[in-house]
Amino acid sequence: MATFDASKMKLPFMKYRRFALGLSAALVVISILLLSTKGVNFSVDFAGGLAMQLEFENPVDVGEIRGTLSEAGLGQATIQSYDDRNILIRYQDLGDDVRRNMIDALGEKYGKITIQKIDNVGPVVGRELRKQAFIAVGFSILGILMYMAFRFSFRFGIAAVISLIHDSIIMLGAYSLTGREISTSFIAAILTVIGYSLNDSIVVLDRVRENWGQLRSRGILNLINSSVNQTLSRTINTSLTTLLPVLAMFFLGGEVISNLAFAFLIGIVVGTYSSVYIASALLAEWYLRRPAKG
Repeated sequence: MATFDASKMKLPFMKYRRFALGLSAALVVISILLLSTKGVNFSVDFAGGLAMQLEFENPVDVGEIRGTLSEAGLGQATIQSYDDRNILIRYQDLGDDVRRNMIDALGEKYGKITIQKIDNVGPVVGRELRKQAFIAVGFSILGILMYMAFRFSFRFGIAAVISLIHDSIIMLGAYSLTGREISTSFIAAILTVIGYSLNDSIVVLDRVRENWGQLRSRGILNLINSSVNQTLSRTINTSLTTLLPVLAMFFLGGEVISNLAFAFLIGIVVGTYSSVYIASALLAEWYLRRPAKG
């Protein structure tokens, strides 16, 4: 059976590099403005809230509890089961009315409910978690820069790190725009996306390095453009095979899984784009302006 070989194509990616860089700069600025004005919707893990332990009269299923809470407007609540009749629900403190509506909705479906205890999850915990999250992301980016500088060159490392920062800011901007909750699982998602985007960038930059001997004869733009086309089949196959299960999670996985899948969905699209039009385009512009160094 014949297969499509995108490596033989000669798409003029670098021809539109400045337009793409301008578009990315605009998206980053918009994302920063959203983050500074609208902010993000932190979950109970970060913003604090209430932890309520409930005992049910009859055995209950956590999945059904989650569905009931979604109907009551608390689909992002964290649910932990102790046994078949005792669960712990952590959610943002949205007032007594929300709590009463939640208890009424659960009681209507499951019968008698006993509130064992209600604890406040203070903002100190949230600030500590945010601090640890930023430290984790910062160390990961620093490690990436060191690896890229060692494996390739300093310029390659800077281009890759700027690409990752670009992806992260746009992901945060998308969450700010849509009002989706940012929980600890989002930190895991954004680190996963950073790894995914980095892998994509390394594949392209590694091909650029392999073709580097042709720099004088072909020029930096033709060399990078050819390298991107040579790795295009791999990029398309990887992106599509990753995107399909993420789409299934997004549309069929329920509110909590959908919120996590949204991060992967934005990350895959933006990460694939940035490996070509951020990392590669920045490298091309840098060498055009200062070809004697690096």
